[in-house]
Amino acid sequence: MTDPAMETVDSHGMTAERAFADVWSRDTLSVRSRRLLLLGLLVGQGLDGQVDVQLDAALRTGDLSESELREVVVFLTHYAGWSRGARLSTQVEELLHRVRQDRSGRGAPPG
Repeated sequence: MTDPAMETVDSHGMTAERAFADVWSRDTLSVRSRRLLLLGLLVGQGLDGQVDVQLDAALRTGDLSESELREVVVFLTHYAGWSRGARLSTQVEELLHRVRQDRSGRGAPPG
């Protein structure tokens, strides 16, 4: 039998997942447009952990290319501020480095 507390957590998680799936699957905006909007919002609020997740998803799904991610850095730096832009630049470059390592078959260095 499942712990009732876990059922509540799972139920909440499933409800949230469905709500987000519905928002992301609407027809008016493309997934790429939604991803750009979300990145701008997350960078503007300084939510670095969530920015990492969205950058990774954008690159790996092909929503944004390497050069487009770098252009996002340039654009958002002017609107979100230089310190947030510098952090975003670091996040993008670290992601690109990790993805290149993954593609070449080399894992991240031990550490």
